[in-house]
Amino acid sequence: MGKLFSIGEVLIDFIPLEKGVALKDVVSFERAPGGAPANVAAAVAKYGQKAAMISKLGNDAFGDFLVEKLVEAGVETDKVYRTGEANTALAFVSLKDNGERDFSFYRNPSADLLLSEKEINPAWFQAGDILHFCSVDLVESPMKQAHKKAIAAVSAAGGLISFDPNVRLPLWADPEDCRKAILEFLPTADIVKVSDEELEFITGIKEESDAIQSLFVGNVKAVVYTKGAAGADLFLKDDMFESSGYAVEPVDTTGAGDAFIGGFLYQLLVLQANPANMEEVLRGNQTDILRFANASGALTTTGKGAISALPTKGEVEQLIG
Repeated sequence: MGKLFSIGEVLIDFIPLEKGVALKDVVSFERAPGGAPANVAAAVAKYGQKAAMISKLGNDAFGDFLVEKLVEAGVETDKVYRTGEANTALAFVSLKDNGERDFSFYRNPSADLLLSEKEINPAWFQAGDILHFCSVDLVESPMKQAHKKAIAAVSAAGGLISFDPNVRLPLWADPEDCRKAILEFLPTADIVKVSDEELEFITGIKEESDAIQSLFVGNVKAVVYTKGAAGADLFLKDDMFESSGYAVEPVDTTGAGDAFIGGFLYQLLVLQANPANMEEVLRGNQTDILRFANASGALTTTGKGAISALPTKGEVEQLIG
C-alpha cells in the first residue's frame, strides 16, 4: 500500500486565548503545531496510513517541538532536515467570533524555504504513493525547486500528485505572484482541492462551473471543491458528485481544509488509487470518500489548532453514523 508524502511548511500557529479580538489587540496566545502540508500528513497518519513529512526546520526549540508533535501523530520525520541558517516559521492567528482567522506570518526567510532540490531523493518514492503540496512554499526559494524535483520523481515512480493551493496572500509581495505560482504548478497535479473562497482568485473567472472546468489542465483528473460547512463537490472531467457537510459548533477553523483533504487522501491510499485507476476509484467510492473527508474537516473545527484538533478515525466514523 502507498504512502502519503507531504512537502512544504511545518510551523507554529500562535492561537489567541480570546475570540473576536483583532490581532493587534490579542494579549496572550497558545502555541499549536501547524503548516498545511504537515496537517495533512498528520491526518493521514492518525487515520492509520503511512505518512512522511518533507521539510526543513530551524535548530531551535520550536523545531524540536514540531518534530515531537509530528512523531506523536505518527508522521515519519526522517526527511525533516534541520538548519542553523534560519529559524522555524511562526504564524500568529486571530480568531473571529465564528472561528474564522486572520494571519500574520514570521518568515523572512524561514527554515522551510531553505530545503533544496539536492535534499530530495527520488528513491524515496514508489508506485502508489501520493505527494501532497500547497502554495505557501512556492515563493521563489530553494524550496520551490525542491517541490519541482519531488513532483517529477513521484510522477515518474507512478504516484499521484495532490495540490491544495491554500492561498495565503500575506506571504506574497504581490497577489499576482501567488496566482502565477499556483497556475504554474496546477498542471502537475492529478488532484486539485480548491475552496469556494479561492476559486475566482485563482482562475479569474466569476462563473463557478466555468472556473472549475478551467482547472482541468495538464494532468488534472479530479477537482475537489470545498464549501466549508456546506460540504464539498467532486468534479471529474465529465462528471460531478455533491456531498453535504456536518453540523458542528466551530471553535477554530484552522486546519479544517487540511483535515478534509487528509481524510480524502487517506481514503485513496486505502483504496490503492494510482494515476491509472484513480477516476474509477473515485466514481465507485465517491460517497464514502466525501463523507469521511467532510466529517474529518468538521470535527477538526471543534478544537483549537490543526494537528492538535484532529479527530480519531473512530470519531469520524461515529459522526458519519
